[in-house]
Amino acid sequence: MLNPKKLEEIAKQISDAMPPSVKTMAEGAEAKVKQVLQSQISRLDFVSREEFDIQSQVLMRTREKLEALETRLAKLEKPEG
Repeated sequence: MLNPKKLEEIAKQISDAMPPSVKTMAEGAEAKVKQVLQSQISRLDFVSREEFDIQSQVLMRTREKLEALETRLAKLEKPEG
């Protein structure tokens, strides 16, 4: 198995050996990829985790109220006798 520190060292040596123009081009490409990904992700219909948690809590409370109402209704519909 390869030592991760050794791999990092090799990657750093390769990076240090690259001409500055190649580094700049790579950084520019990375920035462009990030920009495109962010643009595409923003088009998707996602909600934040916070909004999801809030809506989950609202749903849970609604279910509890529904169950309580169903229990009350069942008692009211029960024939007396």
